[in-house]
Amino acid sequence: MILQAQNVSKRFPGTLALNNVSLSFESGKVNALVGKNGSGKSTLIKAINGSQLPTSGEILLDGNPLQLDTPSAAFDQGIMTVYQELSLVPGLTVAENILIGRYSMKHGFINWKEIYAQAQEVLSSMEINISPKELVQDLSVWQCQMVEIAKAMHGKPKVLLLDEPTSALAQHETEMLFKLVRELKRKDVIIIYITHRLQELWDIADNCSVLRDGEYVGKLEMKDASHKDLLDLMFGDVEIQDRPADLIVQEETAMSVRGLTSEPDFRNVSFELKRGEVLGIAGMLGSGRTELLKAIFGTGSLDSGEIEIDGKVYKRPNPTHMKNAGLGLTPEDRKNEGLVQIHSVGLNLTNASLKKISKGAFINAKAYLDSCTRQVDNLQIKIAGLDVEVSSLSGGNQQKVVVGNWLNTAPRIMLFDEPSRGIDVNAKQQIFEIIWQLSRDGISSVVVSSELEELLEICHRILIMRSGEIVEEADPSGLGIDQLYSICMGVNQQHV
Repeated sequence: MILQAQNVSKRFPGTLALNNVSLSFESGKVNALVGKNGSGKSTLIKAINGSQLPTSGEILLDGNPLQLDTPSAAFDQGIMTVYQELSLVPGLTVAENILIGRYSMKHGFINWKEIYAQAQEVLSSMEINISPKELVQDLSVWQCQMVEIAKAMHGKPKVLLLDEPTSALAQHETEMLFKLVRELKRKDVIIIYITHRLQELWDIADNCSVLRDGEYVGKLEMKDASHKDLLDLMFGDVEIQDRPADLIVQEETAMSVRGLTSEPDFRNVSFELKRGEVLGIAGMLGSGRTELLKAIFGTGSLDSGEIEIDGKVYKRPNPTHMKNAGLGLTPEDRKNEGLVQIHSVGLNLTNASLKKISKGAFINAKAYLDSCTRQVDNLQIKIAGLDVEVSSLSGGNQQKVVVGNWLNTAPRIMLFDEPSRGIDVNAKQQIFEIIWQLSRDGISSVVVSSELEELLEICHRILIMRSGEIVEEADPSGLGIDQLYSICMGVNQQHV
């Protein structure tokens, strides 16, 4: 069997996410699909699994065009997707999850004997040693991932899409998953494997299709491909802009992080942040970057270690203490963690600084207006008025509101987690200008970004995280995107 995307394009307002993409995936092989953020791979997968209709083009199976206008239509055609965010019901058994919505009935009642027998048959055929009567809530993450795949396999798929299947797995769990994927390959299923962990591809993939900026740029046979071959396809000729020359890192230490550990996410992380420095943290998905920022700010767990700011040591940080110490955090998930969507722009701009603009239980109207107006003007937030719901704004303007909310607290250190995610090119540049202006004002920043070229553009220094540890420090000056990516993957540059 062969699955083909033929001249597939997808246009959103102001964005061409896919531009005339044609590629194919074969049965009996693990077909990897990769590309940096914004490359279009998620949009292509949604076109294949019926979540999104392409603007033009078609999907074919063995030369026959498929009508994939809904996920259920894709399901009926034998196209199953196992997402990174698992869809299992914790309070149900393994068998109930595998057959959910497809329970066998007998005389008007659920036939539990048949359900357990069917689930056991699927598990046994895939050599998964998990009892069908086990509650999902008692399983480990990798076992849940196995059950998720078994659930898909019960539908006897022709096409199985695995979206970042190892993102939450430890190394030995990943190896067990790979064993299962190889078994599925022998069943002549078309396996499409999406991952950011490029180093996995040489272990599990037969070939790798690459998207860049919404276009298909080529396919590699993994047995013949080098890391350099793959990186060249993914990035092409990336132009790295120069950081402004007037950003001066001061000698004074703004924050010391010593031995921070939160298993299994990260361990023994230590670094110093200088006044006015823009410090980047790079790493592949699952390296522990986001968890580290949350732990520093006090919204994540911390097993051991300490943070020192202005001579005061914090061993059990919490958001109140860290805000009072001069920290602000713009979270990766701005919609759910950085904003209150049903509140106005004004309220979202002052959430973190309510004590500063209040007297007792009442908000000082002038202080509120001054705080909001200052950020709207300084950050160039485009709004019809302070009373409009923040949910009505574009992604870029929402991100500016998140930043403005923390700037109203007069921070000395800002933690930026994926500050440019989901915003357009102009808004990205404006966010970078904000970070640079903070540096000029003596405010330090720690920036986490999956867009490694952004870190090369905006940072004075970059720390590389791999498997929860800081493994290297890099100087962005003269460093290429392929070199930084290779360091993050743990690839020796001499062998790429």
